[in-house]
Amino acid sequence: WTISFHDQARNRVYKLHDHIASKLFVRPRGWHLPEAHILIDGEPATGCLVDFGLYFFHNHATFRATQGAGFGPFLYLPKMEHSREAKIWNCVFERAEKFAGAGRGSIRATVLIETLPAVFQMNEILHELKEHSIGLNCGRWDYIFSYVKTFQAHPDRLLSDRVQVGMTQHFMRSYSDLFIRTCHRRGVHAMGGMAAQIPIKDNPAANEAALEMVRKDKLREVRAGHDGTWAAHPGLIPAISEVFASNMGKKPNQIQTAKREDADGIAEEDLLQRPRGVRTMDGLRLNTGVGIQYIAAWLSGTGSVPLYNLMEDAATAEISRVQNWQWL
Repeated sequence: WTISFHDQARNRVYKLHDHIASKLFVRPRGWHLPEAHILIDGEPATGCLVDFGLYFFHNHATFRATQGAGFGPFLYLPKMEHSREAKIWNCVFERAEKFAGAGRGSIRATVLIETLPAVFQMNEILHELKEHSIGLNCGRWDYIFSYVKTFQAHPDRLLSDRVQVGMTQHFMRSYSDLFIRTCHRRGVHAMGGMAAQIPIKDNPAANEAALEMVRKDKLREVRAGHDGTWAAHPGLIPAISEVFASNMGKKPNQIQTAKREDADGIAEEDLLQRPRGVRTMDGLRLNTGVGIQYIAAWLSGTGSVPLYNLMEDAATAEISRVQNWQWL
């Protein structure tokens, strides 16, 4: 209960109040990032193992004392491309549980499916994590980035303007449907993607239009079978909660009620279908503006930046950068 931050440039202090979300998820770094400040045998340590190790070591006693109260070592694992990465995580979790004398399966993890290779490995990822898995999460923005990165040298795979690449594109809808089917078939949660809109305080009409876009997106998710979802800004939560509550009622999830057997027919060509849409000068300008402004903010210490009424982060900045690069 001690998390706080003093933004000295804006002279603003951020801290917790009494009513907060009651679960803390720790997101370790991806496997590709080193921890330059800790050397093991003269080499930088693996960043995600440092993140997990420090978190677990300093908190496992509290976890054990509160087991059954809905708290635990909950992890959010990003950037995976292959089930072998999940297998390494599972071995780490088992080693940590043995070290702490905690029960097998005490550590729980949600895996972000945010790379194109990973969508072909979802069953295997869940299998490797076994009892440590509580579900998967659609990482839609990095997934688009991964699609471009994977097909970087294929002229027939050029994406249209970023604003046209939504969940209604066939390859994106197929990804989402197969994702839900896989999770519910295995009895775990299928979490939806991020709503990137942010409240527009000085323009009520534009704010309502943005909220309506969010409502339509979340209505599509809950009707498709997702068990929960994400928002970039807490101001969106009331509208999103209303959509999910009115469509799910008092059910905690849709694992048993949205089996999505119809998604069994989704094949490779559905997941890789050529995107539809056009590339425009406005799209090029938007990508350039977002890319430059985000990197400038990041270099000054800000990781999430409101630009053009959307919350931009590393994933959306990567889409902007890599789209321009691929188009050229």
